[in-house]
Amino acid sequence: MWIQSQITLRPRARGFHLVTDEIVEGVPELGSLSVGIALVFMQHTSASLTLNENASPDVRRDFAAWFDRAVPDGAGYFTHTLEGDDDMPAHIKAALTDTSLVIPVRDGRLALGTWQGIYLCEHRDNGGARRLIVTAFGDE
Repeated sequence: MWIQSQITLRPRARGFHLVTDEIVEGVPELGSLSVGIALVFMQHTSASLTLNENASPDVRRDFAAWFDRAVPDGAGYFTHTLEGDDDMPAHIKAALTDTSLVIPVRDGRLALGTWQGIYLCEHRDNGGARRLIVTAFGDE
């Protein structure tokens, strides 16, 4: 069985946001898979995905602090600034994380670890709504 859905995530501020529940709610057909694989793909070059700790908000804040220090907005060495000071830094931050995640499906659920969650990594101040494609396949 194959499943494919497009999910639009609401606009969010710059930062790291848990979106696991939104993804699962956007693809209810996952519940029909006993075993399989889900591919979650980000359709943007200035936002990304990562799989990480889902309990402490400090983890998300620390990620944001590190990325903003490592790749600062408005650095004089960036020439790609068509959409503002956060344009090229957003592309670099997206390249450092992932544009897609592959997650096993077991008993109709994403087989995430106890403390794992899917983050939307929003690297722009005004990135807008973000589109994901979720493709899953497996046995019913």
